[in-house]
Amino acid sequence: METIYGNWKGIKSSHIKQLQRLYEQRQPGDRLMTSEFAQQLAAISHEIHQPVCSYINRRGQVVRVGVGTPAQTQISPSDLPRQSAERLSGIRCLAVQSQAPDTASLVAMVRQRLDALVVLNSDGNGSARSQNGAGQIKAAYLAHLVPDVEQPWTVSSPLSLDELTEENFDDLVHEWETELREAGFALSQLQPAASERDRVLLVGLITEDITEQQFQDGLAELARLVESAGGKVVGIIQQKRTQPHPQTVVGQGKVEEIALHAQTVGANLIVFDRDISAAQARNLEEQIGVRVVDRTEVILDIFAQRAQSQAGKLQVELAQLEYQLPRLRGREQAMSRLGAGIGTRGPGETKLETERRTIGRRIGQLQKEVNQLQAHRSRLRHQREQQAIPVIALVGYTNAGKSTLLNVLTHAEVYTADQLFATLDPTTRRLSITDSQTQERRDVLLTDTVGFIHHLPPALMDAFRATLEEVTEADALLHLVDLSHPAWADHIRSVEEILADLPSMPGTALLAFNKIERVDSNTLTQAQQAYPNAIFISATERLGLDTLKQRLLELIDVAPASLQ
Repeated sequence: METIYGNWKGIKSSHIKQLQRLYEQRQPGDRLMTSEFAQQLAAISHEIHQPVCSYINRRGQVVRVGVGTPAQTQISPSDLPRQSAERLSGIRCLAVQSQAPDTASLVAMVRQRLDALVVLNSDGNGSARSQNGAGQIKAAYLAHLVPDVEQPWTVSSPLSLDELTEENFDDLVHEWETELREAGFALSQLQPAASERDRVLLVGLITEDITEQQFQDGLAELARLVESAGGKVVGIIQQKRTQPHPQTVVGQGKVEEIALHAQTVGANLIVFDRDISAAQARNLEEQIGVRVVDRTEVILDIFAQRAQSQAGKLQVELAQLEYQLPRLRGREQAMSRLGAGIGTRGPGETKLETERRTIGRRIGQLQKEVNQLQAHRSRLRHQREQQAIPVIALVGYTNAGKSTLLNVLTHAEVYTADQLFATLDPTTRRLSITDSQTQERRDVLLTDTVGFIHHLPPALMDAFRATLEEVTEADALLHLVDLSHPAWADHIRSVEEILADLPSMPGTALLAFNKIERVDSNTLTQAQQAYPNAIFISATERLGLDTLKQRLLELIDVAPASLQ
């Protein structure tokens, strides 16, 4: 049975058979198509009220039939015929739809290196019906590749069906390939170079609830997240809207711009600066032809890379599954476990339901293990309490320098790097401090914790509750801030908001501004005026550390106080 690609779910079986019979058709090798075949495509498209595509090789054989636009039914690179860098793929696409070629369809033509894209405008895609009940071709467009990296295609003016079918296709293809060859234009230029790193196009949406500065800071942070995940940012596109588009987050025109820009810069991944739904991701991927993820998925990927301990890996897996569960979506009827033979008929269970149930069981198992991890860490904390050694938790925005400070103070040798979320697993080390007044040596325990970030994904908050308990069970907090970051004030607010959401918090806290060697005097003065009780240090340059130690002793001696 011949496969019908695209979104054919819900189409009548009689129409499916009509689509499958298209594979039996054979077109003249020297013509784009026959008028009869074009009218047949238009009639089917009219009856099912959806676009229809047919892919034909140079021998005139139909090699693929799909329901949907060229962007939704395109052939994967692994299934395309192998050709030299100067040759086209040897396949042309005939598409029946209600509009002229859009950017997404043209990008799909480029990605597949098609001989040509023929778009037939019909009245059968949910618009006006013709008198005889069949879809009528109103206009035709012929698109093909040209040697221009910025816009590697050209589209003809509207043609009649007769004009299109009378063209000698062999001569046209020879002419187009000669033009590409003489221009020294290898078609490999249109494809991203093979690379171990994802080439990422960032998309930002600014809405009325955020300021321009917050938006730009968020985009800059997203770029850092992508780099921390191992990707390379190759472009940024932004749009201003009152609210996100319910189907595609950004407007339709911007979607086409993203598709074109992704092709131009060779992006293989689109990252949005906000959480997007599974339906939005699917719609965008269908129109752009490139994988689409959101900010939370990037953070989860970083956590998956960074987790070293068994406990860290456990919590990351739980966070990923809790994020994926509500976003599971079926891949048409091919995902069904229902069969057509004896013993397989009946209501059955779709593969989507099976996956959801399997993930649900795994989440339950992981949650039990996280509870056991909580109990284990609770016992460790109880042992420390019996030793009567106060515990101070290092908290702060990601990349504030917490691990570096712990290493400098206690020689802990915790992994440090100038990247977001370098530390996932909590580390506790003993610090001996000589009281400057009594000359008595006193011990405290410093605990390094995972860094916070603006809009920390709820799945991470839940999965890392065992780690975050190191914060809630501490005797005091040392809130470290990267003063060299332009958005340091926003970072303070974000950390305070996350701490406020935790079930219980130590009453005593000290605010410490780090990396003061990187800031100018105006920034330093501004922070000193805004937070007169804070301390200013440089962990890497070892500035202010003696003062910090004395303030830590005061911190565990003073009465509970709110964050500075």
